[in-house]
Amino acid sequence: MLRIWGRISSINVQKVVWCALELGCEFERIDAAGEFGVVDTPAYGRLNPNRKVPVIEDDGFVLWESNAIVRYLCAKYPERGLLGDSLTARADGDRWMDWQATEFSPVLRDAFWQLIRTPQNARQAALIEQSITRTEPMLAILDEALADKDFLGGASFTMADIPIGCTVHRWLGLPVERIRRANVDKWYERIMNRPAARQVLTLPLA
Repeated sequence: MLRIWGRISSINVQKVVWCALELGCEFERIDAAGEFGVVDTPAYGRLNPNRKVPVIEDDGFVLWESNAIVRYLCAKYPERGLLGDSLTARADGDRWMDWQATEFSPVLRDAFWQLIRTPQNARQAALIEQSITRTEPMLAILDEALADKDFLGGASFTMADIPIGCTVHRWLGLPVERIRRANVDKWYERIMNRPAARQVLTLPLA
């Protein structure tokens, strides 16, 4: 059975759990990191020397890095259609997943941490403002990309929608004023109509 280590409040764990649910995988999730500890144990260090979540173990194969895990699971079950139906479709999905990890999530991070995980009396307004200012252009890029299609890969939901969906969910959950992005809003409604997404993304931000 597939095992997933990580607390469900982690955006990176959410990606993997959502993907596994979409694929219909049977899995066991083990709480780790944050208040659950585990990541500092020698046993966990042997699974992931970075001592971060998530980690999966699948029939003895251990893998960390959330987007890599999503790609692996989608490739293991190609018949489910999340990988893309061609080399170019997969490359396009890979591109969006890398963009999420290297461009979108990093600029959003300070606003999220300050507003959700930092006590109000310790928040730094300048960090929040800067993060919001840098995140809005990412939403503009995404909105333009979704102008003429239902999902990032086109007419069908694919692996690319999972990491981006988790990040947009985090953005929309912040108590801030945002520029309205009609295409992103419609796409977000589509993904939130998926049962697997509702199991993961309806949790409060934490």
